[in-house]
Amino acid sequence: MDFLRPADWEEALAAKAEHPTAVPIAGGTDVMVEINFDRRRPEYLLDLNRIGPLREWEVGEETVRLGACVPYTRIMEDLRAELPGLALASRTVASPQIRNRGGVGGNLGTASPAGDAHPALLAAGAEVEAASVRGSRLIPIDAFYTGVKRNALAPDELIRAVHIRKADGPQQYSKVGTRNAMVIAVCAFGLALHAETRTVRTGIGSAAPTPVRAEAAEAFLNAALEESGFWDGGGAVAPSVARRFADLCAGATDPIDDVRATARYRRHAVGVMARRQLGWACERYRGTGRASEGAA
Repeated sequence: MDFLRPADWEEALAAKAEHPTAVPIAGGTDVMVEINFDRRRPEYLLDLNRIGPLREWEVGEETVRLGACVPYTRIMEDLRAELPGLALASRTVASPQIRNRGGVGGNLGTASPAGDAHPALLAAGAEVEAASVRGSRLIPIDAFYTGVKRNALAPDELIRAVHIRKADGPQQYSKVGTRNAMVIAVCAFGLALHAETRTVRTGIGSAAPTPVRAEAAEAFLNAALEESGFWDGGGAVAPSVARRFADLCAGATDPIDDVRATARYRRHAVGVMARRQLGWACERYRGTGRASEGAA
C-alpha cells in the first residue's frame, strides 16, 4: 500500500487523476476501521490532512460552504444556528475523539446508508462540491447516493465541500441505537421545515440500501400544512395528519434484517421518529415563527 501525501489541493487533484483508485483519508474514522479488519486493502491511500482549506467553512447570506474535513465538533459548536439539523446529527457521532477528527466529507465518500450525517443533509437539501483536474461541479444530494456504499463521484474526483442553505425553519434529527453515540444507527431520521419555500424535506438513514427521502410523506405534509394555514398562523397539526405522515415515512423505507434490528422494527422506529420530530418542529415553529435550532 502506497501513501500519497499532497501538500495542497492542486497536488491532491493531480494525485487522484494519476491514481484514480486512491482512497482519500482525512479523519480515517471509516477507512481505517476497514483496513484494520482487513476488509479493504487499497493500493493507494491519499492523505488530505495537510490541506488546510478543507477544514474551513464560509457562512454566506443564504448558504454555508462547509469544507469536507470540518470536524463534527466544529459543526456542533460553531454552526448550530445555521445548520441545526446537521449539528444535532453531529452530536450522535461516535466519541468526542472521533468527532474531533471525522467530518461530513468522509461520511459522503463512504456513502454508507448508516452514516449519521446523511439524513440531515437530505432534509436540508445540500449540494456536494466535487472537483478534479477537469474542474468542479455541484451534485444535488438527492443524486449523490447511487447504491450501497456507492456515490456519484467520478474516479478522479474528490469532495471539496458541501453547500447547505442556512436554516429558515426548525430542523430535527434523531437516531435509534443501543446508545445515543458510539454506535452504528439502527435507523435515523431527519426533518426540516423550510419556511421560505413552504416545503418539508426528510432524510432516512440505515433503513434502505441508500440514504433516502420520504417523498410521498413530504408531498402529503406539504399539502396538509398549506391547507391548514400552518405557514401563516402556525396552527396545530391534526393527530390524523401526524399519523399519516409517520405511516408514509415508514413506507418509504426498504430495510433488512440484521444483527442490529429486524426490518419490521426499523420501519416502526422510523414512523415513531417522524411523528415525534414533526410535533417538536411544529411546536417550535409556532413558538418562534422561524426558529432555526433543533431540539436538544
